[in-house]
Order: sequence, then C-alpha cells, then structure tokens
Amino acid sequence: MKTVYHKADTRGFADHGWLKSYHTFSFANYHNPERMNFGVLRVLNDDQVASGMGFGTHPHRDMEIISIPLEGDLEHKDSMGTSSVIRKGEIQVMSAGTGVQHSEYNRNKDEIVKFLQIWVIPNKMNVTPRYDQINIKENQKINVFQQILSPDQDDEGVWIHQDAWFNLADFEKDNKKEYKIHKPGNGVYVFILKGSAKIGDQILGTRDGFGIWETDSFTLEALENAEILLMEVPMEV
Repeated sequence: MKTVYHKADTRGFADHGWLKSYHTFSFANYHNPERMNFGVLRVLNDDQVASGMGFGTHPHRDMEIISIPLEGDLEHKDSMGTSSVIRKGEIQVMSAGTGVQHSEYNRNKDEIVKFLQIWVIPNKMNVTPRYDQINIKENQKINVFQQILSPDQDDEGVWIHQDAWFNLADFEKDNKKEYKIHKPGNGVYVFILKGSAKIGDQILGTRDGFGIWETDSFTLEALENAEILLMEVPMEV
C-alpha cells in the first residue's frame, strides 16, 4: 500500500479578484513538480466565483471535465449548443474530445458560487464532444458510498471515457465503511469536503486530500459528520 497526504493549506492558491482558486495539483501559475497529478486525475480545483462574474468562452480538447457545485448557481454555455445551470446536488461532465468551447458564470447577483473543477485524462482521444448533467441529490444516501460517476453509460451517475469511479460519502459521526477498488492498478484520491475522517492512522480535515494505491481496499471512518468525495482512477497515465 502506498499513500500521499495533501494538507489543505499546502495547496496552490490564485486570487484573481473575481476568482479565488485552490489547486491540489499544478495548474496555471502554480507549478509543483511533486504534485502534477494523481494517476489520470490531473486537476482538482476548489473554485469560488464572485457574483455576476465567471470564465469567458475558452477551448478544451481531449480531457474529461467534471464540475461539482458546492454552493450557488453556475451557468454553463458551450459550442455544442448547451445552455444550463448547475446547482449543489448536481454533477456536470463534459468530454472535450476533438474540441469544445465553453463558459461558466455565476448568475447570482448577491452570492458567490463554490464548485470543484476536476479534469481526468481520458483513455480515448479525439472522441465526439459530449455534455451531461444529472441530479445526484435525488438519490442521496447516508453512511454509504454513493456512486456519481463511472465508465459505464448504463450505471449509476454520469460516465466518462476512463476506468474511473467517483463516490460521495455523507457519513455520520463514528460511521465507518470499507471501500473496495473496482479495477487492479487503480488508486483512490479522497477529498474531504466538510468535517473530518480517518483512513488507517491518517486523520483528515476539511479540504485535505489523501491518495491511496497498491491496495485492494481501505476503511474510511468519520470522526464527525463528514461529506467526502472519493475519486478512483487508473494510476498509470
């Protein structure tokens, strides 16, 4: 078993006025050669967008882009003709493939938007761009691993072009559960959205990250009420 611990206050940080962003992995002007990625998990940005502001239209290609809102309403528009709003309790995925342009705006006049921007390197290049968005709160479960993403179009949650599985864990204090790796060669990056938890002897607080690989399973225990995102991805890029 191998592990890596990223304490919340060791993340990269950028303050653009309208955007405040914490970078778990190297991104834009934050470059740390020891924190380039976790397997095919390339970007984990913890973003806050000021009211009425946002990301102007910009291009992407050959990347699976996942957005998970934590607070507020985020308006999305893209070159595929999609126009939508994503809110807490939903998940958005976009396969950039051969190329797509999109914009993301905080449509609220008096509150910030907080969301996670996640990039996963795909296992297929030059695919046809696609967009999907679902409500995951409707199926919210307590004290279990709730799957919100997988490689299977017919499985629970959204799907991407990669052998990856994402789960949300909404655990009450003192609850513990074993997580079993879906595929040999995969690892799991655990990100604490709120509260605190423990894996082995490692205690994790809000916005801490913990990667674990070369194991078949591990046990996650909530030390207090906690919301946790688990991202299982192939470790070989």
